[in-house]
Amino acid sequence: MQTSENPLRKLAIQLIPGLLPLFIFILADEIWGTKIGLVVALVLGVIEFIVVWVKQKRIDNFILADTGLLLILGGVSLISANDLFFKLKPALMQVIFLVIMGIAAFGNPAFLLKLSGRYLGGINQINAEGEKMMQKMLKRMVLLISLHTLLVVYAAFYLSKEAWAFISGGLFYIIMGVYFITEVLSKRLKNRSTLKEEWFPLVDIKGNVIGKASRSFCHSGPGHLHPVVHLHIVNTNGELLIQKRSSTKDLLPNRWDTAVGGHVALEENIEAGLFREVKEEIGITDFKPVFLKQYVWETERESELVFSFFCIHNGPFKADPEELDDLQFWTKKKIESTIGTGVFTPVFENEYPMIRKLLK
Repeated sequence: MQTSENPLRKLAIQLIPGLLPLFIFILADEIWGTKIGLVVALVLGVIEFIVVWVKQKRIDNFILADTGLLLILGGVSLISANDLFFKLKPALMQVIFLVIMGIAAFGNPAFLLKLSGRYLGGINQINAEGEKMMQKMLKRMVLLISLHTLLVVYAAFYLSKEAWAFISGGLFYIIMGVYFITEVLSKRLKNRSTLKEEWFPLVDIKGNVIGKASRSFCHSGPGHLHPVVHLHIVNTNGELLIQKRSSTKDLLPNRWDTAVGGHVALEENIEAGLFREVKEEIGITDFKPVFLKQYVWETERESELVFSFFCIHNGPFKADPEELDDLQFWTKKKIESTIGTGVFTPVFENEYPMIRKLLK
């Protein structure tokens, strides 16, 4: 499924204003000193809070928390005449972010969106592919921010104030900027390759189309239900036509399988998909399919909504060499003596009882 905008990137952009008090303090502190820098940063925080409240009629807890923590740590630092407490403030804020992002990255990705719905406008819900992408990005961000947090702590104890100011302020934005630029370029390259892929409809268990996804996404794991068609072919002698999957197939090469099987294309109905696949794989069009069963078939690789059919046909057939290496009629006796030996695909063995009664 496609998403119109990366929700994590939008969230990061929306959160930047909340970090401005710290950034402004660093600049003001360099020019006028700690006391004035703290006052300037607090004034900015209050102004931001008021602007958001007037324009959006809401209390921005993030700006409130950031400014409050700035006040507490800055005050402790001034009272104790030790700026260590204040220097550790960025690290404390990032630890809070890490906890939130860690829950979303390694647990429930919707947690971050629910928590931050005020920043996301109309995209407080994302689809399965967007959720998966978001978790990958969050895991990378957790690693980057963890490393930066350690640098801030190290700088607070062992480096000069100037070095700490750069590491806690400017370096953070540089790291995040480089990261998001890299993500954007990577996504563009991926989109170019995805455009060359097949696209399949995503469906519910009743077969209703609920979205779309690329082939690689559908085959990236279970949970992305997409429709496929199978056709069993029986000749007038009561023998079953079985294909040998091509040795170049990435899944179950050289296994014997249903005569025809394939994905239904985007914006294609089941009947059209069946006739197209049969023509492409074995070269016939003059057949009358009879519906057998509709069921869900799930593996570690994918989730399929299978529409299984059969027909009676004696051929001749024209096998596609890119899809299969062989095509033969098998007797009922030969099939049943071979089942369970690893010669057939699991899905064929699952469907065989449906067709068994038609064989002699």
